[in-house]
Amino acid sequence: MSKAFRNLLAKGRRRSEAAGAVTTGATHVRDVMNVARAMNCLIVALVPCFLMALFNTGYQANLAMASLGIAEAPGWRGTIIGTLGIGYDPASLWASLWHGAVHYLPVLAVTLAVGAFWEWLFATLRKRDRAPGLAVIALLFSLSLPPSVPLWQVALGMTFAIVVAKEVFGGTGKNFLNPALAGLAFLYATYPKEMLGGASWTVVEGFTGATSMRVIAGGGLEAAHWAGTNWMQAFLGVVPGAFGATSSLACLLGAAYLIATRVASVRIMAGALAGMIFAAILFNQFVGDALPFGNLSWHWHLTLGSFVFGTVFLATDPVTSPMTDAGRWIYGLLIGALVVVIRVANVAHPDGVMFAILFGNIAAPLIDHLVVRANIRRRARRCG
Repeated sequence: MSKAFRNLLAKGRRRSEAAGAVTTGATHVRDVMNVARAMNCLIVALVPCFLMALFNTGYQANLAMASLGIAEAPGWRGTIIGTLGIGYDPASLWASLWHGAVHYLPVLAVTLAVGAFWEWLFATLRKRDRAPGLAVIALLFSLSLPPSVPLWQVALGMTFAIVVAKEVFGGTGKNFLNPALAGLAFLYATYPKEMLGGASWTVVEGFTGATSMRVIAGGGLEAAHWAGTNWMQAFLGVVPGAFGATSSLACLLGAAYLIATRVASVRIMAGALAGMIFAAILFNQFVGDALPFGNLSWHWHLTLGSFVFGTVFLATDPVTSPMTDAGRWIYGLLIGALVVVIRVANVAHPDGVMFAILFGNIAAPLIDHLVVRANIRRRARRCG
């Protein structure tokens, strides 16, 4: 720092002190959006997925019970539903919501309780206030889980998400991986049978049913049609799958709210969609019927699995995504294309969204670095 600059700072400080206007806290307000407000907007945007988690979980369970001839759910869940006199009619919205609620709400409660414990512990040890965002992580993590997941696995995955993926790196704003995705990947890698098995997607004991992704992986799109799944069902989300990640419609409603409030980047969403469409068309032309997902059109890729959920709520995480505008386009294109590549090449895990976004998280700093370097070189050439 030059002597002249130091003298200028000292002169300004003396004038401020003379006027009694010494500032001790934050001195600038850029806009009305802060971390807490952004997290609240995310919670509002997740409401349609939350409601879909209740409905579809109960709807799939009621369908399975009807097919197996089961009259009542076992344990305390059956006691609650029986006491309220709700029943198990798949055609009843009320019955499906309640049956889904008694399965999903305990999972959400465990994620919140475990996450709150670890947040409190690290805040106490570091002597700081707890940062906002736990409710968003808990919702994203729980909505991505299969409905029959044991509660102890929920607690283990949430522990990994908060401790290893977030707090080890310093807490909110310092993690390089999305915590919810990291916890989910940990469970998929540690307990693949429980997370991917046919019994994972319906909460009725003794019932085994595959998701549409698994059906297509085994026999192509024709197998999905034979199983009775059409595109509109997949778009609405009334198919077996994770708690709240099956409905493209619910996710798009949340996307519209996030874009309107400028909480999520529309560049990332549009880039992921464009990358998925481009890769799907490419595989349609050069792979075709050689592989189960090779001839799957882009509008099926859009609705199957958790593509829209991951694109809207997970890929757009501002902490783990690029900061530059051009970097966000590249990041989105990379994730969208990787989803299709993984689906075509890896039938063991046909969804691919989780791994594509995690790879994008890892590549995000490099993408920003390359974009900044390219801007510097371009300006250097322009200025001669």
